[in-house]
Amino acid sequence: MDFIYRSWWKYMAVLLVAYTMVAGFLLPVPKLPILHETIRNVYFHVPMWMAMFVVFGISVFYSVKYLATGKEQYDLVAIESVNTGIIFYILGLLSGMLWARYTWGDYWSNDPKQNSAAIAFLLYCAYLVLRNAIDEEQKRARISAIYNIFAFPVMVVLLLILPRLTDSLHPGNGGNPAFGKYDMDSAMRAVFYPACVGWIFLAVWVATLRYRIRLIENKNNSL
Repeated sequence: MDFIYRSWWKYMAVLLVAYTMVAGFLLPVPKLPILHETIRNVYFHVPMWMAMFVVFGISVFYSVKYLATGKEQYDLVAIESVNTGIIFYILGLLSGMLWARYTWGDYWSNDPKQNSAAIAFLLYCAYLVLRNAIDEEQKRARISAIYNIFAFPVMVVLLLILPRLTDSLHPGNGGNPAFGKYDMDSAMRAVFYPACVGWIFLAVWVATLRYRIRLIENKNNSL
């Protein structure tokens, strides 16, 4: 019974993601011009970004804790959170490109939001390259932790601030109304909000699994 209490959020992740998959494709959506049925992608594209932000935020938190304590496990949590965040980052980019193809006419239209997302993605790819380029463990952990702490606010600026300062096709940027003003009705909200929670829980779950696997690998390597 104690296991169930400790793992309730994992059951919630499975149930909410399954609910999103079914309801997201079967429940009716508003008939909006240009978007049409592609509006269903809001149940997947936006929650992927939210999940990515959460696990990247977790990585920053543990990078700070590593710099304060020097404990290796905090560095492992940070790197595996970044690895998980990049997975959801890629899923967010791909779902956004697919959506753009059917609403803007092309997979990549050099929209400011798309370009900023690409730059931020390369920023985190550089984080992984940096870690692999340093052999000494403590030096690698310290430098990558500092890099990670500065990379997160830069990503926030690139994704959430800069696109709002210029013209953009993306909803909520450059004067283009967000989905709150696009008549996301109550039926859509009943799917969208559980989808956000479900994908966030799933991202955290994946990060914890990756962390536990990394601990086992390190233990085996030390034997």
